[in-house]
Amino acid sequence: MRQESFIDAVLFDFGGVVTTSPFEAFTRYESEVGVPPDSIRRINASNPDNNAWAKMERSEVSVSEFCELFEAEAADLGLGLSGRRVLQCLSGSIRPQMVRALEILRKRVRIGCITNNMKSGHGAGMSRTSEQAASIAQIMEMFEVVVESAKVGLRKPDVRIYEMACSRLGVDPRNCAYLDDLGINCKPAAGLGMVAIKVVDPEVALDDLEKVVGFSLRRP
Repeated sequence: MRQESFIDAVLFDFGGVVTTSPFEAFTRYESEVGVPPDSIRRINASNPDNNAWAKMERSEVSVSEFCELFEAEAADLGLGLSGRRVLQCLSGSIRPQMVRALEILRKRVRIGCITNNMKSGHGAGMSRTSEQAASIAQIMEMFEVVVESAKVGLRKPDVRIYEMACSRLGVDPRNCAYLDDLGINCKPAAGLGMVAIKVVDPEVALDDLEKVVGFSLRRP
């Protein structure tokens, strides 16, 4: 039996929240090939609903088609980037403090995951190895509901993907918290009445979430 919490459910983004941010890997790749910092994010922010990135997250293009489109978008900006190398940047390292928080939360509230992902790599976390995919699969099993953009054909910040997750969990958005590392993805959640927490420092984010749920998310 679940003990009382201030809210009914917590919804998590995956990459950049439960795992480290792919932006760190983007920065390393940009430095390696000598393009300006944040070039990849700049490309992905251009025509954000219909560019290669958006189409790949909605499973509208294959990996090879994504690479061709992405590399053309980069070339339009005078940049030489490999689409396949960019995809390899997507699999982050697991944050153990977030996994501990999930273990505690699942005993007291409903928990779910909303992730913009691609049919690339191994599993929902787009892992680079089968071993990492197995570890991430164990984490995914903690969530009662996992909504993957690559499977449902919707991607954040489309408000419908948040509504879908809440509907599948059977919860009112106004009684939920939502964690994401991107402010643009927090805004629709807040618009639905969720307590939106932008994750920059995972420890600070957990501090904020503890205030929302009303109990500790760290083991003594």
